[in-house]
Amino acid sequence: MGVYLSTPKTEKFSEDGENDRLKFGLSSMQGWRATMEDAHAALPDLDKINSISFFGVYDGHGGKVVAKFCAKYLHTQVLMNEAYSTGDLGSSVQRAFFRMDEMMQGQRGWRELSVLGDKINKFTGMIEGLIWSPKGSDSNEVEDGWAFEEGPHSDFSGPTSGCTACVAIIRNNQLIVANAGDSRCVISRKGQAYNLSRDHKPELEVEKERILKAGGFIHAGRVNGSLNLSRAIGDMEFKQNKFLPPEKQIVTANPDINIVELCDDDEFIVLACDGIWDCMSSQQLVDFVREHISSEICLSAVCERVLDRCLAPSTIGEGCDNMTMILVQFKKPTDMATSSASDHSTQPAAGKQMNDQH
Repeated sequence: MGVYLSTPKTEKFSEDGENDRLKFGLSSMQGWRATMEDAHAALPDLDKINSISFFGVYDGHGGKVVAKFCAKYLHTQVLMNEAYSTGDLGSSVQRAFFRMDEMMQGQRGWRELSVLGDKINKFTGMIEGLIWSPKGSDSNEVEDGWAFEEGPHSDFSGPTSGCTACVAIIRNNQLIVANAGDSRCVISRKGQAYNLSRDHKPELEVEKERILKAGGFIHAGRVNGSLNLSRAIGDMEFKQNKFLPPEKQIVTANPDINIVELCDDDEFIVLACDGIWDCMSSQQLVDFVREHISSEICLSAVCERVLDRCLAPSTIGEGCDNMTMILVQFKKPTDMATSSASDHSTQPAAGKQMNDQH
């Protein structure tokens, strides 16, 4: 079948939801790719008691099971971490990223990855299947533990495939964004786009330094000539140095954490995989959303418009990747829909500085 199909699959998985603080819409599409390797999680009421909402996009590479695994388990690990009980969401979500790599090892990891799929990849031995997305009804199922299991794959070191992860957690007026890889989260503040995450590419100085110190190399913009990302969940072949902690491996799941205090000027955030960002800049996407958000009946319809806008007419050039986008709009006590795109922007006050993207 090859990397690309003869005609793109344009059927979309779309969903909408809301609570008293926000509403969201999402859409994902396989496009020209031979398989769909994106997954996502949209849980506006992950923890109702503490007013926690969780949204995440996971862009798989080399297979889809790691993305599906993260979509199923990462948010539950945020809740289970000790830091969560003390209110430290930044540390809790960071630990959850690392926990994904730990959980995917051994007999239990092998079995759980197998359950999520239905087709064995003859090259990697991994079992793959259809895209998986959690529903709100099962979002609060928290496992009591992740005990070691004896079995034929007890020495399984984890999947050779991997995924990016970009998640946004909203607690009252606080937004916590965690990112590993090149999926991206962007906020619209009075029509101005600000990046809340950084794309992790091997040529970035801080990434290059870690890769080289861990014994890796960069060739043609790829880690060890293979992976065009420098941070990801999974990809365990790049995490085998037993003398280094997880955050210093050639490829690490360690996310950048950005904590932002939301204000009345904040309109919406977008989380999307690189299939979107390859085709539109952060500001172009914010402008597009603002142009269509008031005329569409639901937010998922806006996302579907973006996917159609980005889809390439052929397999030449950008727009041939899987595409997933989540749009989260903040509810206001007053109607902000008439806000003009020409409004003067205000630089956000963030725990870490946001990046202005024109």
